[in-house]
Amino acid sequence: MTAKGQTTLPRDVRIALQLQPGDKLRYLMFECEVRILKARPVMSLEGTLKRPGQDPVSLDKMDEDIAASATAQAE
Repeated sequence: MTAKGQTTLPRDVRIALQLQPGDKLRYLMFECEVRILKARPVMSLEGTLKRPGQDPVSLDKMDEDIAASATAQAE
């Protein structure tokens, strides 16, 4: 580790994560370990929760439902 706290990812790690210069990383910290993930754009997650026969739900509709649920729980 450098004096600035920087490290170099070993070549095998860069290959396994398919990292290229300029890629963003996420660090997940647990008790005694850190996991490094290649960050993905949110749009790459599009469709991951799709279920056959289920219509897509807009973000506005999600927000409305969350607010309605929070209001109902507060009563």
